[in-house]
Amino acid sequence: MTAWQDVEASVPEFARRVRALFDAHKHKTLATVRADGAPRISGIESVFEDGELVFGSMPNARKGADLLRDPRFALHSATVDPVEGAEAEWPGEAKISGRALPVGTDRFHADITGVVHTHLNEKATLLVVEWWTPAGGLRRVERE
Repeated sequence: MTAWQDVEASVPEFARRVRALFDAHKHKTLATVRADGAPRISGIESVFEDGELVFGSMPNARKGADLLRDPRFALHSATVDPVEGAEAEWPGEAKISGRALPVGTDRFHADITGVVHTHLNEKATLLVVEWWTPAGGLRRVERE
């Protein structure tokens, strides 16, 4: 299992930027897999607690049922537009994917398989995608 504290230990500066994006807004978007295999997105709140990424589901909610049946998930930070004229200051957006491990009723800890931070370079001329996986470490690509 890969907990959030493992990401922080492996790539502290990257983890700090990703966590800041998740902590900046209360509401995030969670993607799960429906019983028929189709994707489902839902609003959700999540927290970093004792080195773990934790989120929950209201009793009998579909997203909780999805995760109990198929634990794969993708969690997306809130998305905000870059400010025109100040694009280089845009903090970007972050995603965390993995498997949701049930802890008690309707509460899950993340077993993290990937973390992504998408942002612009210092001159706001290139899109930068950085991603970390437990096996591959931190990688980066820049795109026009």
